[in-house]
Amino acid sequence: MSIPRRALARPIGLGLMLPWLWPRAVGAQEAWPSRPIRIVLPYTPGGGTDGLARTLASFMQGRLNQSVVVENRPGAGGNLATEFVANARPDGYTLLIGNQGPMTVNPTLFRGTMPVDPAEALVPIAMVAETQLVVVAGPGSRATTLQGLIDEARQANGRMTYATPSIGAAGHLAMALLLQRAGVTATSVPYRGAAPALNDVAAGHVAVTASTLPSVLGLIEGNKLRALAVTGDRRAAQLPNVPTVAETLPGYRVTAWYGLLAPRGTPAPILGQLAQAVDAALSSPEMLQRLRADGTDPYPMDAAAFAAFMREERTRWAEVIRAANIVAE
Repeated sequence: MSIPRRALARPIGLGLMLPWLWPRAVGAQEAWPSRPIRIVLPYTPGGGTDGLARTLASFMQGRLNQSVVVENRPGAGGNLATEFVANARPDGYTLLIGNQGPMTVNPTLFRGTMPVDPAEALVPIAMVAETQLVVVAGPGSRATTLQGLIDEARQANGRMTYATPSIGAAGHLAMALLLQRAGVTATSVPYRGAAPALNDVAAGHVAVTASTLPSVLGLIEGNKLRALAVTGDRRAAQLPNVPTVAETLPGYRVTAWYGLLAPRGTPAPILGQLAQAVDAALSSPEMLQRLRADGTDPYPMDAAAFAAFMREERTRWAEVIRAANIVAE
């Protein structure tokens, strides 16, 4: 049986091309990571999310034997950072700290105007941690308990005000859900960040707000704000005498959570190494001590569980946003 001349020519042509392919093949097979990894953060430096990201980065780099740096890219409710990472090269060198805002709230809040859908453009690596929020009142309210605040809001008939660090932020949605469950109304006053919102509550310009535990603990301890309730399913270790919202409104639970994500298309072996690095960090007693000192609890989930969790959160918050008629500016 004769062999076609075209078939005989193929090995020769391939052999001639191989030297030109060698550099590309070597590059594709180089060990990962061979250069610094950056974790992009959708918020400004100095906040609770920033502290968590930097703590995580410091422990991950020990596992990966490579520098892990945090890069702050605030703006558009977290959408700028989300889009930046979604469009980055999927090589494991650009990651995102995602939380409920960009990942599960903004797709409804921005009503189809987001440049990328995070569920399609990003893949989860692992859930990292969560923190409770605290419902706090200042001189603008007489309430000393959550039930007292609800009664006050009912009497005010919509005139009570509550501060939000931004439209659709965790504190905003926590208060919106609380009001819905209690069957009362109040007027949202948006701010550009948690600090000015808390300052105005402490000054009595706005009655109440909900903010993450690390951001309010000092103000509570300094008697600038009164803690009425925590939003998780258990009392906070730092505030053992403060009841949960669920003790007044059964079934209520809200936390601010943080997870690590990568651009879709990132190779599975790299995702696996990153997940192992997160797991190792969350297994470190020193890491756990630092998280809890900041009022944050480890909340480990693997990629599959994290993906399912975000789908549930997206559905839940869509219902709250529509019921409260919350619209991004």
